[in-house]
Amino acid sequence: MPHPILQATADIDAVLKQVADVNPVFLPTSDKEAALRELVSLEARLVELRLRLMATADDVAETTAAHDVAEWLTVHARARHEDARAELRLARSLDTRWAVLAAALRDGEATLPQAQVIARALDDLPAEAPVEVVALAETTLVAHAAEFGPRQLARLGRRILDVVAPEIAEAAEARRLAALEDEAHRRTRLSLRRVGDGTTRLSGLLPDAAATRLATYLEAFTNPRKTDQRTGESRDPLARRHYPRRLGEAFCQLMETLDPARLPLHGGDATTLVVTIPFQGLLDDLAVADLTGGQLPGDDPVTPGDRITAAQARRLACTAQIIPVVLGGESEILDLGRSRRLFTAAQRKALRLRDRGCRAEGCTIPAPWCEAHHLNPWSRGGRTDLADGLLLCHHHHHRAHDPGYATERLPTGDLRYHRRR
Repeated sequence: MPHPILQATADIDAVLKQVADVNPVFLPTSDKEAALRELVSLEARLVELRLRLMATADDVAETTAAHDVAEWLTVHARARHEDARAELRLARSLDTRWAVLAAALRDGEATLPQAQVIARALDDLPAEAPVEVVALAETTLVAHAAEFGPRQLARLGRRILDVVAPEIAEAAEARRLAALEDEAHRRTRLSLRRVGDGTTRLSGLLPDAAATRLATYLEAFTNPRKTDQRTGESRDPLARRHYPRRLGEAFCQLMETLDPARLPLHGGDATTLVVTIPFQGLLDDLAVADLTGGQLPGDDPVTPGDRITAAQARRLACTAQIIPVVLGGESEILDLGRSRRLFTAAQRKALRLRDRGCRAEGCTIPAPWCEAHHLNPWSRGGRTDLADGLLLCHHHHHRAHDPGYATERLPTGDLRYHRRR
């Protein structure tokens, strides 16, 4: 007689073959619902049986000198390595610690994803938690598996002590958070690497609190726009862009709005960027400028910095505190400007009251999300006053300094854009 587990697998295989060619399209809706629920429950019971086997399958790994049964499954059952490794950890936890959770999985009352988040929450309980508190936490989380999915269970699991043992929860949470903050501080990293195609790759790890602040600041630039009542889509094409791209653009905007006067001294002076450009280049559309600032790995130590277009230099001059160094024909310095914010806070408030929003024709971006723009560029004798100022959103401010576009001032005072041919 075969072992009962082998007999069960044979029986399951035979039954599944009976329905392998059955098309469920004509199954009544109520029967589809019942079948889906039952199949999820059956799948959980099969998973529990497999995990029970994995917890005792070290001898299987030994047959091929595999490190463990997870590695064996990766090779011989074509399992995904990360999944097999996670399931082996869960199998051992269920076998040695979490009997109530194992029973729920065995009875089809919890799914594999639910069991994984519950076991993780229980494993994360403080070591000093009394045995009876841990047992109550397990029972409570398993009971909630009947109504909550993995995401909600994970959220509940992080606060389970507040539910089952509030008298020890606060102190335990404080110790846990202190340990997490210390580890986050130790692991904090940020790196900038030139890619070589005009972009720089930024990657890093930040403490959650700092990341939340950064996300809040970035979302001030990417906040949702008003939607069209008929289609439900945003009226602003920026809002429909891929979100990581929008965050990247927001990060660039954040860098431009930082006030260097409030940054630490750098090299004995206020933190500054220097834009160097020939005088004629400042007037021309097709010209370049040198932007000098921080040096990154891979930069030329003799001539660090980046090259930007004259249009970009003129745009930065509207919003950023930079030092413009204008050179004559023999590269002699004609003008070394002073770092200053060209539009003052009071002027920006006046522009907000007057313009109410972006003055590009048809744009609905409100004033708080706009930038002050010189109608007549300062590089060409423009003045920093309300008559020469206009609010433009980030998108249209870029287009105003893009040599590929021409602008027309409408009788209303708005700007109309035309792509140059």
